[in-house]
Amino acid sequence: MEEKLFTISQAAEYLRVSLNTLRRWDENGKLVAIKKEGGTHRYYRENDLEIFSSDLMKFASGWIQDGVEFPGTFYCPTSSIFNARLMKMQNTLMQKPGFEKLYSLIVLITGEIGDNSFAHNLGKWPDTAGIFFGYNLEKRIIVLADRGLGILETLRQVRPKLSNHVDAVRVAFTEFVSGRAPEKRGNGLKLVREVIMEWPIYLFYISGDAEVCMKGHNKIFRVTRGQRIVRGCFAKIEF
Repeated sequence: MEEKLFTISQAAEYLRVSLNTLRRWDENGKLVAIKKEGGTHRYYRENDLEIFSSDLMKFASGWIQDGVEFPGTFYCPTSSIFNARLMKMQNTLMQKPGFEKLYSLIVLITGEIGDNSFAHNLGKWPDTAGIFFGYNLEKRIIVLADRGLGILETLRQVRPKLSNHVDAVRVAFTEFVSGRAPEKRGNGLKLVREVIMEWPIYLFYISGDAEVCMKGHNKIFRVTRGQRIVRGCFAKIEF
Protein backbone atom coordinates (compact mmCIF):
# COMPACT_ATOMS: atom_id res chain seq x y z
CA MET A 1 0.00 0.00 0.00
CA GLU A 2 1.33 3.44 -0.93
CA GLU A 3 2.18 5.58 2.08
CA LYS A 4 -0.25 8.43 2.70
CA LEU A 5 1.20 11.89 2.17
CA PHE A 6 -0.18 15.14 3.56
CA THR A 7 0.09 18.49 1.80
CA ILE A 8 1.57 21.30 3.88
CA SER A 9 -1.95 22.67 4.49
CA GLN A 10 -3.20 19.28 5.69
CA ALA A 11 -0.10 18.85 7.88
CA ALA A 12 -0.60 22.31 9.41
CA GLU A 13 -4.20 21.43 10.28
CA TYR A 14 -3.13 18.06 11.72
CA LEU A 15 -0.50 19.64 14.01
CA ARG A 16 -2.53 22.81 14.71
CA VAL A 17 0.29 25.11 13.57
CA SER A 18 0.69 27.71 10.83
CA LEU A 19 2.10 27.13 7.35
CA ASN A 20 5.01 29.44 8.17
CA THR A 21 5.82 27.35 11.25
CA LEU A 22 6.00 24.19 9.12
CA ARG A 23 8.21 25.94 6.58
CA ARG A 24 10.51 27.10 9.37
CA TRP A 25 10.68 23.60 10.88
CA ASP A 26 11.55 22.18 7.45
CA GLU A 27 14.33 24.72 6.95
CA ASN A 28 15.93 24.15 10.35
CA GLY A 29 15.54 20.36 10.21
CA LYS A 30 13.06 20.03 13.04
CA LEU A 31 10.37 18.42 10.82
CA VAL A 32 11.69 17.77 7.30
CA ALA A 33 9.25 17.76 4.39
CA ILE A 34 9.34 15.66 1.22
CA LYS A 35 9.72 17.34 -2.17
CA LYS A 36 8.73 15.16 -5.13
CA GLU A 37 11.34 14.88 -7.88
CA GLY A 38 12.93 18.24 -7.25
CA GLY A 39 9.62 20.10 -6.96
CA THR A 40 8.99 22.97 -4.55
CA HIS A 41 5.79 21.71 -2.90
CA ARG A 42 6.18 20.23 0.57
CA TYR A 43 4.59 16.92 1.58
CA TYR A 44 4.64 15.01 4.87
CA ARG A 45 4.36 11.32 5.71
CA GLU A 46 1.47 10.55 8.04
CA ASN A 47 3.76 8.46 10.27
CA ASP A 48 6.24 11.36 10.60
CA LEU A 49 3.44 13.65 11.75
CA GLU A 50 2.24 11.11 14.32
CA ILE A 51 5.74 10.66 15.73
CA PHE A 52 6.39 14.41 15.79
CA SER A 53 3.11 15.22 17.54
CA SER A 54 3.81 12.60 20.21
CA ASP A 55 7.00 14.48 21.13
CA LEU A 56 5.16 17.21 23.03
CA MET A 57 6.37 15.77 26.34
CA LYS A 58 9.93 15.58 25.02
CA PHE A 59 9.82 19.23 23.93
CA ALA A 60 8.37 20.40 27.24
CA SER A 61 10.66 18.39 29.53
CA GLY A 62 13.72 19.34 27.47
CA TRP A 63 12.88 23.01 27.85
CA ILE A 64 12.20 23.08 31.60
CA GLN A 65 15.17 20.83 32.41
CA ASP A 66 17.89 21.99 30.02
CA GLY A 67 16.63 25.18 28.44
CA VAL A 68 16.47 23.43 25.07
CA GLU A 69 14.89 25.64 22.43
CA PHE A 70 11.48 24.48 21.26
CA PRO A 71 9.15 25.63 18.46
CA GLY A 72 7.73 29.06 19.19
CA THR A 73 4.22 27.88 18.38
CA PHE A 74 4.11 26.19 21.81
CA TYR A 75 5.46 29.19 23.75
CA CYS A 76 3.09 31.53 25.58
CA PRO A 77 5.13 34.42 27.02
CA THR A 78 2.09 36.07 28.61
CA SER A 79 -1.20 34.95 30.13
CA SER A 80 -3.17 36.82 27.45
CA ILE A 81 -1.47 34.82 24.70
CA PHE A 82 -2.05 31.60 26.63
CA ASN A 83 -5.75 32.34 27.07
CA ALA A 84 -6.13 33.26 23.39
CA ARG A 85 -4.65 29.91 22.40
CA LEU A 86 -6.77 28.18 25.03
CA MET A 87 -9.90 29.65 23.42
CA LYS A 88 -8.70 28.38 20.05
CA MET A 89 -8.38 24.89 21.53
CA GLN A 90 -11.85 25.22 23.05
CA ASN A 91 -13.39 26.15 19.70
CA THR A 92 -11.79 23.12 18.09
CA LEU A 93 -13.00 20.80 20.86
CA MET A 94 -16.54 22.15 20.62
CA GLN A 95 -16.71 21.03 17.00
CA LYS A 96 -15.55 17.46 17.70
CA PRO A 97 -18.32 14.86 18.15
CA GLY A 98 -18.35 13.17 21.55
CA PHE A 99 -16.92 16.09 23.51
CA GLU A 100 -20.19 17.85 24.32
CA LYS A 101 -19.88 17.15 28.08
CA LEU A 102 -16.10 17.07 28.43
CA TYR A 103 -14.82 20.02 26.42
CA SER A 104 -15.65 22.70 29.02
CA LEU A 105 -14.01 20.65 31.79
CA ILE A 106 -10.88 20.02 29.74
CA VAL A 107 -10.59 23.73 29.01
CA LEU A 108 -11.22 24.55 32.70
CA ILE A 109 -8.46 22.20 33.90
CA THR A 110 -5.98 23.40 31.27
CA GLY A 111 -6.78 27.02 32.05
CA GLU A 112 -6.35 26.58 35.81
CA ILE A 113 -2.96 24.89 35.43
CA GLY A 114 -1.70 27.47 32.94
CA ASP A 115 -3.01 30.47 34.87
CA ASN A 116 -1.52 29.00 38.05
CA SER A 117 1.95 29.23 36.49
CA PHE A 118 1.53 32.88 35.57
CA ALA A 119 -0.10 33.91 38.88
CA HIS A 120 2.50 32.26 41.11
CA ASN A 121 5.55 33.45 39.16
CA LEU A 122 4.46 36.98 38.30
CA GLY A 123 7.56 39.17 38.64
CA LYS A 124 9.54 36.24 40.09
CA TRP A 125 10.48 34.14 37.06
CA PRO A 126 14.02 32.76 37.63
CA ASP A 127 14.87 33.23 33.94
CA THR A 128 12.42 32.66 31.06
CA ALA A 129 8.91 33.93 31.74
CA GLY A 130 5.92 32.19 30.23
CA ILE A 131 4.78 28.62 29.68
CA PHE A 132 4.86 25.76 27.22
CA PHE A 133 1.36 24.90 25.97
CA GLY A 134 0.95 22.18 23.37
CA TYR A 135 -1.84 19.80 22.49
CA ASN A 136 -2.80 17.05 20.09
CA LEU A 137 -6.55 16.61 20.17
CA GLU A 138 -6.43 13.57 17.89
CA LYS A 139 -4.34 11.79 20.51
CA ARG A 140 -6.27 13.50 23.33
CA ILE A 141 -3.21 14.89 25.06
CA ILE A 142 -2.36 18.35 26.43
CA VAL A 143 1.05 19.32 27.84
CA LEU A 144 1.91 22.39 29.91
CA ALA A 145 5.19 23.35 31.57
CA ASP A 146 6.99 26.32 33.07
CA ARG A 147 10.48 27.25 34.24
CA GLY A 148 9.16 28.96 37.35
CA LEU A 149 9.78 28.69 41.09
CA GLY A 150 7.82 25.49 41.56
CA ILE A 151 5.13 24.66 44.11
CA LEU A 152 7.39 24.34 47.17
CA GLU A 153 9.02 27.77 46.85
CA THR A 154 5.68 29.37 46.05
CA LEU A 155 3.83 27.90 49.05
CA ARG A 156 6.67 28.60 51.46
CA GLN A 157 5.68 32.24 51.24
CA VAL A 158 2.49 31.41 53.17
CA ARG A 159 3.45 28.02 54.64
CA PRO A 160 7.10 28.51 55.72
CA LYS A 161 7.21 25.17 57.56
CA LEU A 162 6.82 23.15 54.36
CA SER A 163 10.10 21.27 53.91
CA ASN A 164 9.75 19.10 50.80
CA HIS A 165 8.14 19.02 47.38
CA VAL A 166 5.80 16.10 48.11
CA ASP A 167 4.14 17.80 51.08
CA ALA A 168 3.92 21.11 49.21
CA VAL A 169 2.28 19.57 46.15
CA ARG A 170 -0.16 17.60 48.30
CA VAL A 171 -1.18 20.83 50.06
CA ALA A 172 -1.57 22.62 46.71
CA PHE A 173 -3.99 19.97 45.46
CA THR A 174 -5.96 19.37 48.66
CA GLU A 175 -6.04 22.48 50.88
CA PHE A 176 -7.24 26.07 50.59
CA VAL A 177 -4.17 28.29 50.55
CA SER A 178 -4.10 32.06 50.76
CA GLY A 179 -1.68 34.75 51.77
CA ARG A 180 -4.55 36.95 52.95
CA ALA A 181 -7.13 35.11 55.05
CA PRO A 182 -10.01 34.52 54.67
CA GLU A 183 -9.60 34.78 50.86
CA LYS A 184 -9.55 31.48 49.00
CA ARG A 185 -6.92 32.51 46.49
CA GLY A 186 -4.28 30.32 44.91
CA ASN A 187 -6.55 27.29 44.84
CA GLY A 188 -6.63 26.46 41.14
CA LEU A 189 -4.98 23.07 41.63
CA LYS A 190 -7.54 22.09 44.26
CA LEU A 191 -10.28 22.79 41.73
CA VAL A 192 -8.39 20.74 39.14
CA ARG A 193 -8.36 17.73 41.50
CA GLU A 194 -12.05 18.06 42.33
CA VAL A 195 -13.05 18.15 38.65
CA ILE A 196 -10.79 15.30 37.53
CA MET A 197 -11.97 12.97 40.27
CA GLU A 198 -15.50 13.14 38.84
CA TRP A 199 -14.66 12.60 35.15
CA PRO A 200 -12.68 10.21 32.89
CA ILE A 201 -9.62 12.46 32.79
CA TYR A 202 -5.99 11.59 33.61
CA LEU A 203 -3.41 14.04 34.98
CA PHE A 204 0.30 13.52 35.51
CA TYR A 205 1.89 16.50 37.28
CA ILE A 206 5.45 17.16 38.49
CA SER A 207 7.01 19.90 40.60
CA GLY A 208 10.45 19.38 42.10
CA ASP A 209 10.68 15.66 42.84
CA ALA A 210 6.95 15.36 43.63
CA GLU A 211 4.84 13.43 41.12
CA VAL A 212 1.04 13.49 41.06
CA CYS A 213 -1.03 10.81 39.39
CA MET A 214 -4.77 11.41 39.04
CA LYS A 215 -7.20 9.07 37.28
CA GLY A 216 -10.76 10.27 37.54
CA HIS A 217 -12.47 7.12 36.32
CA ASN A 218 -10.66 5.06 38.99
CA LYS A 219 -10.86 7.74 41.72
CA ILE A 220 -7.07 7.64 42.08
CA PHE A 221 -5.17 10.57 43.60
CA ARG A 222 -1.56 9.82 44.49
CA VAL A 223 1.42 12.03 45.34
CA THR A 224 4.83 10.31 45.43
CA ARG A 225 8.52 11.19 45.31
CA GLY A 226 10.01 10.69 41.85
CA GLN A 227 13.51 9.83 40.71
CA ARG A 228 14.41 13.25 39.35
CA ILE A 229 13.95 16.89 40.31
CA VAL A 230 12.07 19.02 37.79
CA ARG A 231 12.38 22.78 37.87
CA GLY A 232 9.12 24.66 37.70
CA CYS A 233 6.04 22.57 36.94
CA PHE A 234 5.09 20.04 34.28
CA ALA A 235 1.61 18.67 33.48
CA LYS A 236 0.24 16.12 31.05
CA ILE A 237 -3.55 15.85 30.65
CA GLU A 238 -5.15 12.91 28.83
CA PHE A 239 -8.85 12.48 28.17
